[in-house]
Formats: sequence, structure tokens, C-alpha cells
Amino acid sequence: MIKQMRPLREISSAIVTAVVMIACYEATAAETIPTKPNIVFILADDMGSGDVQALNPSSKIPTPNLNRLAEQGMTFTDAHTPSAVCTPTRYGTLTGRYCWRTKLTSGVLNGYGTPLISPERTTVAEFLQSQGYTTGAVGKWHLGLGFAKEGKDFDFSKPVSDGPHTHGFQESHIIPASLDFPPYVFIEDGGITQFPGITQPAQKFPKFLRKGERSDDFVMEEVLDHLLDRATAFVSDHADDESPFFLYFPLTAPHKPVWPHPKYVGKTELGPYGDFVHQVDDIVGQFLKSLDDSGVADETLVIYTSDNGSFMYRYEDGRPDHLDDESVQGYRPEHHTANAKLRGTKADIWEAGHRVPFFVRWPQVVRAGSMCDTPICLTDFFATVADINNAPLEGDTAPDSFSFLECLQEKELSTPRPPVINHSVNGTFAIRDGDWKLVLSDGSGGREAPKGKPFQKPYQLYNLKSDLGEKENVIDQHPEIAEKLERQCQEIREAGHSRIAGAGQ
Repeated sequence: MIKQMRPLREISSAIVTAVVMIACYEATAAETIPTKPNIVFILADDMGSGDVQALNPSSKIPTPNLNRLAEQGMTFTDAHTPSAVCTPTRYGTLTGRYCWRTKLTSGVLNGYGTPLISPERTTVAEFLQSQGYTTGAVGKWHLGLGFAKEGKDFDFSKPVSDGPHTHGFQESHIIPASLDFPPYVFIEDGGITQFPGITQPAQKFPKFLRKGERSDDFVMEEVLDHLLDRATAFVSDHADDESPFFLYFPLTAPHKPVWPHPKYVGKTELGPYGDFVHQVDDIVGQFLKSLDDSGVADETLVIYTSDNGSFMYRYEDGRPDHLDDESVQGYRPEHHTANAKLRGTKADIWEAGHRVPFFVRWPQVVRAGSMCDTPICLTDFFATVADINNAPLEGDTAPDSFSFLECLQEKELSTPRPPVINHSVNGTFAIRDGDWKLVLSDGSGGREAPKGKPFQKPYQLYNLKSDLGEKENVIDQHPEIAEKLERQCQEIREAGHSRIAGAGQ
């Protein structure tokens, strides 16, 4: 398809515009799926559904670029991360496998964490490389790197033994973990770009940082712009290649430290957090413009989502909030609801922890302004791109991934997706099937009270169709539904997969 589309740009711009307008953005879903589109997966860090105006019209944070992405593509209103925190979600996205099947059954890695993806586990980058793609990763890794050691000390002069460069990404420029975790360094294709000779002191919220090593070329408020430059360079470098490209672009924001670049400070009326979300939107807009400028926007599948919900609390009791004091990590609802009307926050098993923005723009296939209410999970990315490439998933590859390609075509799923499993920071499970959600705990499993413990009863059953805010536990009224969901969850956990090995779905 790339060879067919590019000659159009050599004829008059008027014809190109007409073709794009008629055949792409205004078209209904295509019956024939073009194979080998460029693929871009943009993963925000801790952005809640209420942060985006396209999902929350009452939000006062300007998000014109994300709004435009929704207008030009499909909005998934029931999209979920496999975990309510970052490391396990990133693992699930890249491998199509639930992270709780690994040694990491709760919490996240730190910047020096032991590599989590085993050498035998196929990643989506390795898979797409086998399909002829040029693969790149730019942004936050947070899956372990294998720093070299000299005795008890880290040897930053040597390359890391693990990372995107060992898991299918031919080009990579990353930071080790979240922006608040040392070491504060850039790593390119496995090598640290500059020795970390500075000791970064710890700081409190909103510019929250942990004490640790930092290099001169690592400036907190400039990291997003730096990563944008690298991502746009990847696009321009490969826009004219014969082969398609896959870019994994995990952003570092609006995760802590909440540290917007000076040019964004004061751009909203919602303090540093609002300014930071607005900056993320602008970064996305600049990146999308790079696709336009390189002439590949019409043949590129773009997905934008987040690794979990927002960490900002909702204060219903009238206490001072982030507008009154920027050191406060939360808003009163009359000012902002970062997770919209969902219960909880990042790390929780409740909906605010894992129901996230999810936009897909693919002009050749996806109808502009369309919406989908089918529940999906970020683990499903792997099977979807395999489906697009007409490539079967063999053996134990992506065992918890299911294609949503038919959703992009606005078709009913020919094979219903099995229940989605969600996981919280303390290891609490929830299972979602249709309108019903069972939480296998007596609390949030995260930060909100009551926190509860995994598998401690009484469990919680919610009908999300009638109670999206999870206000009424109806397990006593529907014990048979709870029993069925508990049994399904146990079967999926014990089976080692939720997709039949070798099946396309």
C-alpha cells in the first residue's frame, strides 16, 4: 500500500487533498483491509479519561489535538489497561500477556529493576519485524534494563544487557523508568548517552523526584521535547522507506514530576497538572504534524492511550486542592475531575485505575468520528496488528491478546472476546464480562480507602451499565453471577492463557 499511495503525492496537491478528503477521513469503514500500514502506538503516562475534553466536555484543560484525533478516528469508550500501574501494563502491551503471569505479581519496577521480559517471550516489535517492519522505541521503558556492575557499584560506561534493543526494536532512545526514578539518563540502542555525574536531590510534589544519579544532558522540563524530536526524526528517517515502520512512543507525562516546560506554565487555570496535561496534548499535536509533513499520515495507523488512570484524587469534602496549593495532589470536582466520574484513582482496581482514553486513527479503514463501546484491553494491540498483517499467532505468542480489527470496521465481533482481567498495584484481581464486573477483594487494591487485600471477602460485584461509578455492590442480589465470574477468573489464571494457542482470535 505504501508504494501505491506515495505516487499520489507527486501529482497536484489539489488532487491529493481531494483523495484524502473523500477516500480517507470521510469514508465509511473499508471492507478490504490494507496490509502493512505504518503503526504508531502513543502511550501517555497516567492520563485519566477526565483529562481529555473529547471524553469529558466539562474539562477546562485545552486538549485540541486529542480532540481532533477523536474527530478523525474512533473513540473506544470502554478501553482498559491490564493493570492499574505502569510496568505491568507496558509488559502486557508489548507481549500480549498479562503481567501477573510473570514474577511481578504486584507493584512496579524501579529504574534499576531486573529485566522483566524473558528472552524467549516474543514481543510485538519482534513480531512486526518478522513481518517486514522497521521498529523503533522512543520514551519511557520501565521494564528493566540490566545495568552493568563493578562490584556493588553500577558501571555506566558499559551498555545495558537488556532493553528495547534486545526485544525487537531496531532503534531505541529511552529513559529507564518513570521520570521520577533514577538513574536520570538517556539510553540509545543500549548505550548510556552521557555519564551521570550529578546527584539529583529528592523533591516534593508537584516536581516530585527521588534522589539519584543524573547526567548533564537530562533536564527534567525538557525531556518531553527531547523525546518528541527523536520520535519525529524516526518518522522522517523512515517515511520514504520501502518497508513500513512501527514506532512505540511511550510518553513520560503527565506522570510525576508534574513539571511543565516554562512555555506551558500558566496556559491553563488548573495549576501545574493542568498545564502538564495541556503540554502532553501539544506534544501529540506536534508529532501528528510530523506524520503530515512526512506525507505518511494517510497510510499510518495511530493509537493513543494511557498506561493507567490519573493519580490525581477527587476531593468531595471541600478541602483545599491543587488550585489552592499546587503541592496538593487532587482537585475538588468543581475544578477538575481527572478520572471523570469513575471511582478511585491510579493503582486502584476500580474503574479509574484502568479505564483509559483510547483513540484510533487509520484513514484508510476507520470512519472519522466513530465510536466503539466494546470492552477491549491494551493486551489486544498485539493480536490486532497481527490480524491486520494476516499473520497468525503461533504457540504461546500473545496468549491474552484478541483482535479488535472488526471493531475498527464497525462490525460485530465474529468471536466474542473472553472476559478482561484487570489487576491493581497490590495484586487484586477483577474480571469483566459484559455489563458485570467482579472485584476479588474487599477494597480498592490500591490507594483509595478501603484498600482491602487480594481475595479477602466480601467481594464486590457491579453492573457497570447501570452503575459506572461502582457505588452499589450487588453481590448479595446476584450471587450466581459472582460465582460464575470467580470461576472464570480462576480458569483464566490457571490456564496460562485466555486465547487458544495458535488461534487468530
